[in-house]
Amino acid sequence: MKKNDLTTVKIFTADYFIYSTYSLVDNKFMEAGGGTWEMTASGIDETYEFQTSNPDWVSKKIAYSFKDDHEKMPLSLKVIKNGQSVEEVWTKIDDGESPLFGAWRITQRERNGEMGAMQQGPRKTMKVLSGTRFQWAAFNVETREFSGTGGGTFTAKDGKYTENIEFFSRDDSRVGASLEFDFNVQGKDWHHKGLSSRGEPIYEIWTNQDK
Repeated sequence: MKKNDLTTVKIFTADYFIYSTYSLVDNKFMEAGGGTWEMTASGIDETYEFQTSNPDWVSKKIAYSFKDDHEKMPLSLKVIKNGQSVEEVWTKIDDGESPLFGAWRITQRERNGEMGAMQQGPRKTMKVLSGTRFQWAAFNVETREFSGTGGGTFTAKDGKYTENIEFFSRDDSRVGASLEFDFNVQGKDWHHKGLSSRGEPIYEIWTNQDK
């Protein structure tokens, strides 16, 4: 979805959604949100786990209704936000064709040469991928605290995963960078190894959260 010079990209997996609004002109991050979703007879219900502009939406359900036939593209949705009726028109980007399609939560990270489990409490670091787009976000569901997000496009082929950064909430100087990692999927676990955007070695395991 585009408005003026801003781009909004929303990714849906089986159970999760995440979105971001940012400018491709000056690399500025505007807002982001995400959580779980479900289809209803009349539209879509989204339950937020984080929302940068309206933290009071966390744990609340936002109902979208189909304006037209939801089989058609672009997709038109109606929703009440901040007491106002809003119509959103979305254009489909891809069909989710990727070995990494899904919603992933970091569960293990290497420290001092040993893999250690990440605490699975209210603070989450999630990465959600479509067929061509990715977005990660770190947040706390209980306190509604938002720590950061970033995303863009990616490729995943022959054991190589490459991220092309289009937005980064904490440091827009990283926009335009491309990072390559080794990856493999073992059951519900995604093994992710390479160098971070700061050039530091990382080895992480992300576990698929979709049912």
